[in-house]
Amino acid sequence: MAVFTNVSADELARWLEGYDLGRLIRFEGIASGIENSNFFVDTEAGRYVLTLFEVLTAEQLPFYLLLMQHLAARGIPCPDPVPDRQGRLLGTLKGKPATIVTRLAGHVEMRPGLRHCASIGQLAARMHLAAADFEGGLPNLRGLSWWLEVAPAVRPFLDAGQRRILDDELLAQQRFAASAACRALQRSPVHADLFRDNVLFETTPEGPRLGGVIDFYFAGIDTWLFDLAVAVNDWCIDDESGEIDEPRADAMLSAYRAERPFSEAEVESWPMMLRAAALRFWLSRLFDYHRPRPAEMVTPKDPVHFERILRARRSREGRLHAL
Repeated sequence: MAVFTNVSADELARWLEGYDLGRLIRFEGIASGIENSNFFVDTEAGRYVLTLFEVLTAEQLPFYLLLMQHLAARGIPCPDPVPDRQGRLLGTLKGKPATIVTRLAGHVEMRPGLRHCASIGQLAARMHLAAADFEGGLPNLRGLSWWLEVAPAVRPFLDAGQRRILDDELLAQQRFAASAACRALQRSPVHADLFRDNVLFETTPEGPRLGGVIDFYFAGIDTWLFDLAVAVNDWCIDDESGEIDEPRADAMLSAYRAERPFSEAEVESWPMMLRAAALRFWLSRLFDYHRPRPAEMVTPKDPVHFERILRARRSREGRLHAL
């Protein structure tokens, strides 16, 4: 989330006249993230999040909005797009495709414990099962094809050692994608960005309670195992070394397994999928850091973090815990 396109109170109030949400009370830009312009919006009807899309097109966006609607209808705690008076989920504001969705309760947890990680494992499995019957969809737009496309753009910014790692890993991932084990993996629309800052928790006397998962705009059809590897690489690591924290990984993977057992192909593919998830975010952070777009509010993320994680995954074979 970020702000690339400014919106005035008058412009937003006029836009909201197309919705049954009452009068605009207040709104503010959201600084975190790197892709779209986002705002917290309070109206007489409640609290919402407004998104103006800076990259995704009006032709692509129905997939993301319908996926959220599909998951919300099946009990997944995620933002639910609000239709306008004509029943449309997507509008236009300041010349950009725009939507408004329900705002979930809770806060981001940047220092997760075992209970947080177990909640994420259960959530991921439930999302995968709920999305299995979603019809249609787009491929993961930040998948292998994008890695191959963007690598030449970031390569000039790397030293010789980093270029060797990048080139070797891209070749390894191409071979893995063509393997029988990879082709056997279960696929459907997945979140593909299940990071700590995309999940909300509420604090209760009984402990942390999942508030919901947000920001589905990197979603796409990919393997369920890739989605889980993205989560493990963020929630279950030592932030200094990039190594997997086994107790947290055990908690997440055991909770996932309780909802949906792993297949033999997933067990075989796990080490390469952890590397794939690390490579994806190393490349995207390199690109955003070295090829930034101008924004009113944006916080670039350090690519070194995922370089460290990729090096750790390449030097130490991962395993599926608690099978």
